[in-house]
Amino acid sequence: MARDLAIDLGTANTLVYAKGVGIVLNEPTVIALNTRTQDVLAMGHDAWRMIGRTPAYVVAERPLRQGAITDFEITERMIRLLLRRVGVSKFNRPRVLICVPSAITEVERRAVEDAARRAGAAGAYLIDQPMAAAIGAGLPINEPLGNMVVDVGGGTSESAVISLGGTVSLEAIRVGGFDMDGAIQNFLRREYGMAIGERTAEEVKIQIGSAHPSAVDAQAEVRGRDLMSGLPKNVILTPREVRGAIEEQVAAIVASVITALGAAPPELGQDLIYQGIHLVGGGGMLAGLDVRLSEATNLPVHLVNAPLECVVLGAGRCMESFDTLKSMFIGAR
Repeated sequence: MARDLAIDLGTANTLVYAKGVGIVLNEPTVIALNTRTQDVLAMGHDAWRMIGRTPAYVVAERPLRQGAITDFEITERMIRLLLRRVGVSKFNRPRVLICVPSAITEVERRAVEDAARRAGAAGAYLIDQPMAAAIGAGLPINEPLGNMVVDVGGGTSESAVISLGGTVSLEAIRVGGFDMDGAIQNFLRREYGMAIGERTAEEVKIQIGSAHPSAVDAQAEVRGRDLMSGLPKNVILTPREVRGAIEEQVAAIVASVITALGAAPPELGQDLIYQGIHLVGGGGMLAGLDVRLSEATNLPVHLVNAPLECVVLGAGRCMESFDTLKSMFIGAR
C-alpha cells in the first residue's frame, strides 16, 4: 500500500512526512544540473554543498525564489526525485498534500499540482503554509477564537489570523531569510569591499545576526574575496553591524504583522491578547525577532517548539485525518 505523503515545499528546505511514520526527509531545496546534458547531478544536501563551488557548466540552484517557482520543469524534476527517494514508484502511487506559500499565484498552484501528478502522485492537494503551521503548532483553529501565526521562511513571510478553520486576515510579503543573507552580502561589499557567498552570509546571520539588541557581544570572523585585489580577505563583524545590515528586512516583516493584525476583527484582537502570536519557520529563529515583534504589537510572542518542522507536521496531521481536515485544503469543497 502507498503511504500518503505531506510535502513542505519551502524556498530554503523541503520536508516530507509519510502517513503513519513521520518526517522521512529533510533536505535543502537545491538541485544541481549539468547544463550541457541537462542531467540532474545532485539534490538536497549534496547539491547545497556545491553552491558557489561548481565549474561553469554545473549549476546548483534553488527552483523556488521568494516563494515563487522560477523554473517549472526543474521543480517537477525535483518533486519526482523527492517521491522516488521516499519509495514512490509507478506501482505505488500515494496521495500527496503539498504546503505552498499563500503568496504564489493561481497559475503556480496549478503547476505544483500538475507536477506532483506527473511525478507519480495518485492525487495532489494543496494547503497554505500558515494554516498547516497553525495545525502543526496545535492551535485550536476550529474554535471561534483568534489564533495568529507568523511564518518567516527563506523567501516569504506570512502573517495569518485564523478562526473557525479559516483565514480571517492574511498578509504575505516576499521577504525572508534569503533577503537577509543578501543584505549581509551587500553590506560587506559596500562597507568593506569584500565579496562573500550566500552560504557564508547565512552562517554570519545565524552566528551573530539579531533583530533586537542583546547583552551578548560576540563577533564573527568573515572570510571572503577582496573586490580590488581579488585576494582572500578577513573581516571581523559585530552584531550591531549585522543588525543594521538586515534592519530593512526585519522592519518589513514587523510591518506586515501589524498590517495583518489591523485587518482582523476587533473581537479576535481581544483573543490575541491572551493567545499571543506564534512564530514559526527558519527565519523565525532569528535572535531577538520575538522580542522585536512583541514590542511592536504589545502582544506575547511564542516561538513554537519545532519551528522548522511545524508546517510539515501540520500537513502530516491533515493526511492522518484526511477526511476530517480536507476542508482546510485550497479549493476544497
